Amino acid sequence: MSEQVMSRRGGRRSRRDLRTNVVEGMLPSLTRNLPYTEPLSQEQIVQIDNASMAILEEVGVDFRDPVAIEDWKRVGADVDGDRVRFDRNLIKELIRSIPSTIQLHARNPDHHVEIGKGKSIFVPMTGAPFIRDLEGKRRWGSYADLNIFHKLAHMSPAIHSSAHVICEPMDKPVNHRHLWITYSSMAHSDKTFMGMSTSGQNGEDVMDMVKILFGEEYVDSHPVVTANINGNSPLVWDETMLGALRAFIRHNQPVLCSPFVLGGANTPASTVPAVAQLNAEALSALAYSQVVRKGAPAIYGHYLSTVSMQSGAPMAGTPEISLMNFMIGQMARYYDIPWRTSNTLGGAKTFDAQAGYESATTLMAVMMSGANYIWHSAGWNEAGMHCCMAKFVVDAEQCAMAYRMTEGPRWDDFDEALAAVRDIGPGGHYLGHQHTQDNFERAFFMPQLFDNNSFEQWENEGGIEITDRALSKVKQKLQEYQQPALEASINEELLEYIARKEKEIPGDVH
Repeated sequence: MSEQVMSRRGGRRSRRDLRTNVVEGMLPSLTRNLPYTEPLSQEQIVQIDNASMAILEEVGVDFRDPVAIEDWKRVGADVDGDRVRFDRNLIKELIRSIPSTIQLHARNPDHHVEIGKGKSIFVPMTGAPFIRDLEGKRRWGSYADLNIFHKLAHMSPAIHSSAHVICEPMDKPVNHRHLWITYSSMAHSDKTFMGMSTSGQNGEDVMDMVKILFGEEYVDSHPVVTANINGNSPLVWDETMLGALRAFIRHNQPVLCSPFVLGGANTPASTVPAVAQLNAEALSALAYSQVVRKGAPAIYGHYLSTVSMQSGAPMAGTPEISLMNFMIGQMARYYDIPWRTSNTLGGAKTFDAQAGYESATTLMAVMMSGANYIWHSAGWNEAGMHCCMAKFVVDAEQCAMAYRMTEGPRWDDFDEALAAVRDIGPGGHYLGHQHTQDNFERAFFMPQLFDNNSFEQWENEGGIEITDRALSKVKQKLQEYQQPALEASINEELLEYIARKEKEIPGDVH
């Protein structure tokens, strides 16, 4: 409920009703009310834009896909083999048709969300082959583990999507995984979700399932699923990713055009030139999305890491990553395109202090950068090699805290609170005042998973540290989980589709 609506409905009384009828439903899309962190001047934005356009015109980008090459020839790009060079006016004309906002439709209309122009959502991590389970053990992921993560995403108020392959279901054949991953995303949550983009055909299979869930006509006019398209930096888009891009864009479903940046390894070892290259890569794919279907929604994306010059290992939470996020945010807003970044990243091997510091540093930078599609927001550890169940719920709560911060200051009880100052006067306290009683649950965020009691009380209650508290919370949530109803005929049709595809697709490829 908005603050404007609350004020119209009677201030104190409506806040008391909210306090006594707490429901942990999903938070709406975050509406930003804090200023952006913007280190670039307008002149520097234009300088990066010019540098990116020069890369596109003079160096070009490899589109290693015959269909894309023919598409580029059709619209007048300069094609030499796989190398495509673009006139900057062509690029800018194409990206101008990308919508500046996207409404993502969930099967539960209460869970529709919007991104772009100050609206943001949080999406869990994906892609982990390993997990840390309910006992804190690191092991391969399974389909049952994937189900657990989708349930946790469904139950986390600040998480707006069930994503897709949060962990790899290693007990499913590789060639069938995209089917079961999609089904789990759909069945265990009624929030929006992501589609597997591991090939063009897999993307088409996902779209078939999406049409079963929503209806073909609805899908063509309503974005309901997102897909990530990774580039091969420097300056390459391959056939697998471009085929997946077409599978989603042709059906009017948004893709995240994401160069895979390892700063210093596949970009220059300098932040501003790295952003110029990344920007050129992203713009080339965004432009291609409009060649495929003009006006289709698309998202300026990236995966952003820097590389240790000592070991070659990717790093997270570094100052340069924060600076690049700030700059990329400015460039995306310059083109008026919604943009994606990665959240709560880190290289820690366990849920330890390193994991906390890296994730917190990244989270704060992401919030100040103004990203719209905030991916990898829960569970990420070990450079994405494992998803940690304990960290998942702590990260989700951190996202709720970041959500509250980025909403900005609340003014709706300003007069009532100042009246309390007059009531209390010098030397008093506010604990028993009616304003405090009405507002204590919403005045200050109270984390459930952090312990702020005295040392003695903490010790008397067993000295439980954050990982064990979080695992207890996961177990509690799983006991409380109620699967959102899915119409029986739709569920049956989805399962029949999976069974049919399993017969058609060889399942022994590992």
